[in-house]
Amino acid sequence: MSTEPRLAQVTDPDPAQQAAPGSDQAVKETLEDYTLRFAPRSYRRWTPMVVATTALGGIAYMADFSIGAGIGLAHGTGNALLAIAVAAVVIFVTGFPLAYYGARYNIDLDLITRGSGFGYFGSVLTSVIFASFTFIFFALEGSIMAQGLKLGLGLPLWLGYLVSTLMVIPLVIYGMTALSKLQVWTTPIWLLLMVGPLVYLVATDPGTVDRFLAYAGTDGDGGVNTASVLLGAGVCLSLIAQIGEQIDYLRFMPPKTEANKRSWWTAVVMAGPGWVVLGALKQAIGVFLAVYIIAEVGPTAAPEPIQQFKHAFDAMMPSWIVLPLAVVLVVISQIKINVTNAYSGSLAWTNSFTRVTKRYPGRMVFVLVNLGFALALMEADMFSFLNSILGFYSNCAIAWVVTVATDIGINKYVLKLSPHAPEFRRGMLYAVNPVGVVAFVAASGLSIAMYFHALGDTLQPYSPVAAALIAFVLTPLMAVVTKGKYYLRRTDDGITEPLLDEDGNPSAVTYECHACRQQFERPDVAACQTHDAVVCSLCLSTDKVGDHVLPAAPAVA
Repeated sequence: MSTEPRLAQVTDPDPAQQAAPGSDQAVKETLEDYTLRFAPRSYRRWTPMVVATTALGGIAYMADFSIGAGIGLAHGTGNALLAIAVAAVVIFVTGFPLAYYGARYNIDLDLITRGSGFGYFGSVLTSVIFASFTFIFFALEGSIMAQGLKLGLGLPLWLGYLVSTLMVIPLVIYGMTALSKLQVWTTPIWLLLMVGPLVYLVATDPGTVDRFLAYAGTDGDGGVNTASVLLGAGVCLSLIAQIGEQIDYLRFMPPKTEANKRSWWTAVVMAGPGWVVLGALKQAIGVFLAVYIIAEVGPTAAPEPIQQFKHAFDAMMPSWIVLPLAVVLVVISQIKINVTNAYSGSLAWTNSFTRVTKRYPGRMVFVLVNLGFALALMEADMFSFLNSILGFYSNCAIAWVVTVATDIGINKYVLKLSPHAPEFRRGMLYAVNPVGVVAFVAASGLSIAMYFHALGDTLQPYSPVAAALIAFVLTPLMAVVTKGKYYLRRTDDGITEPLLDEDGNPSAVTYECHACRQQFERPDVAACQTHDAVVCSLCLSTDKVGDHVLPAAPAVA
């Protein structure tokens, strides 16, 4: 243990003083979303169900309908449904430990990744991957909305892309407070518009179900085969990184106590890995609607959600209301998911930039950066080669998520080589931990090579399986080989107050940061190297000369 002076607790929690260092804008941003840091108890005033509803609001995206339709049209209904199911199981199993850690310890997926095998700078790589996920799916949703605006209002696609990009900016500025209200109020409308047409079609024309189940695909013979299932699952597994966006909301869960444990667990499972249940259902609905309208619009337009719902509404409503209603559904869905994409992407970019440059530019800078990338993809017509982009991207996403989930589930709880409580503060972690970095690079690199046929055509469909298996095997293997010594640079942060309270929740005791003079809760601070004081995690991240960063110390077994 360190022989440095210990610090006693300072004050009781004061919500009005919870703020970030730096400019007034940085303070305001952190009060809204706690960028780069632990989310304090004083801010987490929502009930578990409100947090869950907000998190699930982002699942309103229309991409699932396109993804399911694309797989179904290419491989047939049987292969598509099996592919969707396989991907859903993998996403649920890997998402559970990540969601639990985010909700229990109130940190986002990047902060979880740092202490789960990647190290302080090692997780910059995965932050960039997650940021890429957000702008790829922003572009996909924006493309879908532009198709709706073109069909309903006659807007050219390039203008629709611009409108869908710019309209989310005002909503993203205000972080969790605005997003929770938006998601809660729009979810019932969205559910009614999505489920209503499907129920009507099945009830009034049972033959649609038979045609759906018998559909063989444009290139298929109606049979089920492993290659087609795995190729389809690979596309669906590109959504595995969605758990990061769910955690961006779940980190605001209230403390888990004996009184609320049932609702707490329900919310975590439902809004964490449970998002994939709704996602898989939407993908299956996408196959159904594509098969339903393929005779009218052909296979090229069938994956477009605006066409799917236009024809579904047309079967149950007067013609004058069909198109407006379809456009309303697409617009509501796009807003609900793309405020989340822009919000989560800005957090990921800011995380990476601040650690590398030791400078905090403000989250709004990266909202605009993320939207710029998304707009460029839309203008390049990414929708036309959607499955190729998602199939490639899924290899990186699978390798990352499986590595972190395995570190939590195996290395922390079974091998006990990874610290049980997550650590994210600079000075407490090594810059790079080979456990996660080696497992991730090997898994993603080999699976990408397989995806691009470098190892032959026969193995190409198995690239997502390779990504998952290699990450799952190498993560504990690397922990054993390194004996877990690269997780913690030091085990003592110089503060006597326990990190967790008697219920196992992060302590709410507050301290004043020596550098920015703001109050922060116990998990967000560490002792200062040069003063008998504490420094918050963001001031540690932006310390250019390292005056405040604690020196390395031998880890205690």
